[in-house]
Amino acid sequence: MTLLIIAYLGGVLTILSPCILPILPFVFARAGQPFVKSTLPMLVGMAATFALVATLAAVGGGWAIRANEYGRLAAIVLLALFGASLLSPRFASTLARPIVDLGNNLMNAGGGGLAAPTVKSALILGVATGLLWAPCAGPILGLVLTGAALQGANLQTTVLLIAYAAGAATSLSVALLVGGKIFAAMKRSLGIGDRIRQVVGAAVLAGVTVIALGLDTSLLARLSYASTASLEQAVLDRLHAKPAGGTPSEVASNDAILPASDAKRPFRSDLPIEGYAPSFDGAVDWLNSKPLTSEQLRGKVVLVDFWTYSCINCIRTIPYVRAWAEKYADQGLVVIGVHAPEFAFEKKIDNVKKAVGDFQIRYPVAIDNDYKIWRAFENSYWPAAYLIDANGQIRYHHFGEGNYSRTEKAIQDLLREAGSQMTETPPVAPDAKGVEAAPDLANVRSGETYLGYGQAANFVSPEGLQADRPQNYSITEPGINAWGLSGTWTIGKDQATLDQPGGSIAYRFSARDLHLVLGPGADAKPIRFQVRIDGKAPGPDHGSDIDADGNGTVTATRLYQLVRQAGNVAARTFEIRFLDPRVQAYAFTFG
Repeated sequence: MTLLIIAYLGGVLTILSPCILPILPFVFARAGQPFVKSTLPMLVGMAATFALVATLAAVGGGWAIRANEYGRLAAIVLLALFGASLLSPRFASTLARPIVDLGNNLMNAGGGGLAAPTVKSALILGVATGLLWAPCAGPILGLVLTGAALQGANLQTTVLLIAYAAGAATSLSVALLVGGKIFAAMKRSLGIGDRIRQVVGAAVLAGVTVIALGLDTSLLARLSYASTASLEQAVLDRLHAKPAGGTPSEVASNDAILPASDAKRPFRSDLPIEGYAPSFDGAVDWLNSKPLTSEQLRGKVVLVDFWTYSCINCIRTIPYVRAWAEKYADQGLVVIGVHAPEFAFEKKIDNVKKAVGDFQIRYPVAIDNDYKIWRAFENSYWPAAYLIDANGQIRYHHFGEGNYSRTEKAIQDLLREAGSQMTETPPVAPDAKGVEAAPDLANVRSGETYLGYGQAANFVSPEGLQADRPQNYSITEPGINAWGLSGTWTIGKDQATLDQPGGSIAYRFSARDLHLVLGPGADAKPIRFQVRIDGKAPGPDHGSDIDADGNGTVTATRLYQLVRQAGNVAARTFEIRFLDPRVQAYAFTFG
């Protein structure tokens, strides 16, 4: 029920996002029409179609992508005809003759003919709008789609997407009711009903043009990345916590000093009890340790860190987890890293072993390839930290990066509660370098971008995304937060694979750091590449995995830091050209 509420509220918040702008003309074309027979069917059709398409996109294959492309083209044509019928009743009448049913529905939907709008016509427009709607993937929608990708097609995924779409429909209906009253007042006082209808028709055609040109995803992306993310994260933090009592653990604090009269009492943390911790029985393997059981861990304070080795947010958290494991080992802290893969290559245990060595991780790591531990903790995030007390109870959790001092304070409190006589010490301050360094959040204007068709967005090569088959792509100058390919590539669900040497990827980004998850082909042969920034060698702006001339080599499947701007952070055009074939590119991340 909590996830349903979260999904619904995430949908409600879309009214505040720039990504809702392209479909507003279609929605407000219903202003002034009867709500039950016109507005409601239109919103129902939009919500149901979006939920169906999003479910297929999250778990389907290339056929789902191609089917949605054809549906999108049909919707663009349908809504263009609708806008034209609003502009001219004569055109609506002419349209009705060659295609009677469709023409009548369009004419009725636009109010351009004599017949009253019907439920059927409104529903058709709703279905068309649902095919075109591409809401911003903020934290809440990202949570739903991540669950779909991990768990496959199921009823829960569809219900959550319906709840999300219903929330958007609710906020749109409220806006429409208010807008309808304004339009009606204007008609009564000024007698310009025909002019209003024509203005709305022009707005519909403008919206169709924006979507047909792909501006709804590329132009609005720079506005949408942080538009409602903070509001959505606040909803998640408030509703997704599961404490048994007291305040949510993430905001629990023990900064107050105990009175002198309580100095001899056993210390008791005020961190709430969130329930008993599940076991780690679901791990398929363990690194740096034999399998650990709940019985072996009883009496210890346990920090459980969910991570995956190509996730930039996880990588930037590792220095702190590593430092805590070293600092508090003698006080009774046990750190367990639970490696839950996001991509298929992260399921290969040899890859994880190499990453554990590269990151100098010496604490136990449970390999959770089947997500059994992930599900047992009801986790939904990379990274995620859970603190278990000496009695086996979860007392604290934190999702994502940051709040390191608060997490360390919770560690100290639970160690003291378990009987440690440790003295108060300052928090750790690891000397993180390269890709492990903290992000420059004040200047991040670009968000995580996947190259596989399963979650691809803002792809602007004119050939369009072709799933699971070779295609010769081209790209000139992408807009901000848009990307494209050049050369012959095959785009799979999780990655884009280069079929011939000389292919490249271009991305217009705005952030201090640019990272790209790359890997060699099945033969594991090294792949040479060159990076250019605004058409030039990166020089002092090179990342830790290339030199100043932009040269680098893909030797393993992992995250590569390719850009770190040394001076003022500005929007730049990044291009990487591969000199050898069969490279696999997965995702861009920024910092």
